[in-house]
Amino acid sequence: MRTVLVIGIGTGNPEHMTVQAINALNRADLVLLPKKGEAKEDLAQLRREICRLYLRREATRIVEFDLPSRDEAEPAYGKRVADWHGEIARLYEGLIAAYTGEEGTVALLVWGDPSLYDSTLRILDRLEAAAGWPLRREVVPGIASIQALCASHGVALNTVGGAVHVTTGRRLRAGETGQADTIVVLLDGETSFLSLPPGVFDIHWGAYLGTPDEILLAGPLEEVAPAILAARREAQVRKGWIMDTYILRRRAA
Repeated sequence: MRTVLVIGIGTGNPEHMTVQAINALNRADLVLLPKKGEAKEDLAQLRREICRLYLRREATRIVEFDLPSRDEAEPAYGKRVADWHGEIARLYEGLIAAYTGEEGTVALLVWGDPSLYDSTLRILDRLEAAAGWPLRREVVPGIASIQALCASHGVALNTVGGAVHVTTGRRLRAGETGQADTIVVLLDGETSFLSLPPGVFDIHWGAYLGTPDEILLAGPLEEVAPAILAARREAQVRKGWIMDTYILRRRAA
């Protein structure tokens, strides 16, 4: 039976790799490294650097491949994502079959943590359902962007006895803020915090967490929002992509 190691690699700093992650990497016969085009070459380069630093098993093969893009012409978000996941699953199936035997071990290096707003495990579900052979999977946790953001700002995630609500920019724009003291927002390419009323939240925002390009801003949302917008625009022009996360803290009444 083939084994797939789903390894969390943190948010951009090679030192986020845990001992468990390094040991898992060195068990792999094959490491699959996705590429997302020239604009996001930094992401592929980090994975290459991790392999250079930590991979000591000379027999391990590294195969790079182009990751498919979502079809933005598809109007239904759910179908758009499902079709995209299906395409990636078929790609993984072909690569694993081509480069490993029946007892081979494959490593997938996942940004952040595989359990938090990452679809690799769901894609493997689809692969296993469609493939003619079973898979054994092992998941190695990694440092998630939420942890990296709190560490960089030097703040605790939760208030004393308070709840934490984790959501996406899409949900935040829909008005789903919940009742928690703390809201963590991921996958927000449209600065959805601008839809919130003034005087309610403080924000801790960060981009390129854990990397030399890390940017951090914090303060009352209505005061800091213009600086965040300016920082995002400048960074996107300079790097061609941005990956950011933020925490909203509800102010005491």
